[in-house]
Amino acid sequence: MTKLLEWLFVVSVVVAVWALVTFDLLDLSLPQTYREVAWPMPLYLLVSFGCYSLATVGYRVATFNDCEEAAKELQGQIKEAKEDLRKKGLKM
Repeated sequence: MTKLLEWLFVVSVVVAVWALVTFDLLDLSLPQTYREVAWPMPLYLLVSFGCYSLATVGYRVATFNDCEEAAKELQGQIKEAKEDLRKKGLKM
């Protein structure tokens, strides 16, 4: 099973449970407070996922490793490319 199918399966189960609780489709006789809490739950989950994603991206950016050796190598390749283009008549 691919990751997409796994995510779609989990999302569909969550949506089905939410619909059952919110609209009382199975006549479970749940208290009204359960329905009041379940109604905005998708919005809460969406905001929580957004906060988690933002925190994850921020953490990964903050702990990103510097590659000084690779940067020097890339700068050298850029200089070589510029010299080669100058030899071929391109003005920069």
